[in-house]
Amino acid sequence: MNAPVIKTDAGHQGWEAIASDPASAVIATDFDGVLSPLVEDPARSRPVEGALDALARLARSVKQVAIVTGRPALVATELSGVSGHPGLGHLVVLGHYGLERWDAATGKVTSAPVPAGVATARDRLPGLLRDAGVPDAFVEDKDSSLAVHTRRLEDPAGAFDVLRGPLTALAEETELRLEPGNLVLELRPPGIDKGVAIGSLLESTGARSILYAGDDLGDLAAYRAIQARRAGGLPAVLLATRSSNATELIDAADIVVDDPSGVVTVLTALSDAIAAR
Repeated sequence: MNAPVIKTDAGHQGWEAIASDPASAVIATDFDGVLSPLVEDPARSRPVEGALDALARLARSVKQVAIVTGRPALVATELSGVSGHPGLGHLVVLGHYGLERWDAATGKVTSAPVPAGVATARDRLPGLLRDAGVPDAFVEDKDSSLAVHTRRLEDPAGAFDVLRGPLTALAEETELRLEPGNLVLELRPPGIDKGVAIGSLLESTGARSILYAGDDLGDLAAYRAIQARRAGGLPAVLLATRSSNATELIDAADIVVDDPSGVVTVLTALSDAIAAR
């Protein structure tokens, strides 16, 4: 398989570093929109065909394979089907933007305490949605964060705009942070994002290179954390899908693909490049 189109010199350098020294590399991806197509019902997300096999093939050579997601770690583990998948016995799932960690080797989840503001926001959300005129907005309760989805509503973009102000105020009152995504507004604890999660992963593994794949605004924090380390000499590849049409993320990526099937193609090409050495 031919190598994918890499837009930047830094991306070429990252690709070469991973292919030539995979044992020191980390491969990390988001789940929704990257391994799984985006769907209206988050509970129906499943990996696209070949995604887990592509990760498993890389896992034979690289230092660490990880899924980094805003979902609870156990939910992502169940939906992705990684538990027990051949070749993924050392995969980790960083859930809740790194607040939780599931290790395939042990099957256990470790987590940090959930701030009290999450419970307060949980109690107040139904009334806030009614007062805003969008009582049918879907609230995804992730235990340590709350995501308000407008995708199922008659006017998703309009509802998103209506809710942004009230949810920003609620976040300030409960000492949480409001993070916008693709027709979703998420209330989450401060200091928790994919950039922090990626930083911890790099430090714990001692990795000397990384490929990270994302699709949404929530992945920008991971990109920025990696870009900061790349400025300090860490080779990296930033991969983006167009699943969420996150222009800022797409513009910053070294490789851009249309959808999760494209991610599988890139991961497979990287495996081929490693095998050819």
